[in-house]
Amino acid sequence: MTPEPIKRWHRVALEKLPNEIAPLLADDCVFESPVVHTPQLGKAITVKYLQAALEILNTAHFRYAGEWYSHDSAVLEFVTEIDGIKINGVDIISWNEAGLITHFKVMVRPLKAINTLHAKMAERLTRAA
Repeated sequence: MTPEPIKRWHRVALEKLPNEIAPLLADDCVFESPVVHTPQLGKAITVKYLQAALEILNTAHFRYAGEWYSHDSAVLEFVTEIDGIKINGVDIISWNEAGLITHFKVMVRPLKAINTLHAKMAERLTRAA
């Protein structure tokens, strides 16, 4: 059975609802990006990264290909395509007792996908600043 925090994340991610990300996150949420070497600390920066990722990764090709759960975390494997580049990755998500996401780590392969994602995220985050 899909845990409630993941059901809420699925709704936001699959229906592309960037303005509904913040209520899913704990104030002290940590975001780890495949293209930034340091963890991003706090809800505000996590919202920015997840909104940008939602815009860039959620193409018509986006889908979750597999999911694994524990009592307070999940690994969601996704596939998508950007500019003809097939992307495979995972979202590693942890949540607290209140069901709020406390840690969100994204890992992506192959290298060409990471490079493309890096350029597009940098452009998107600069535009949002």
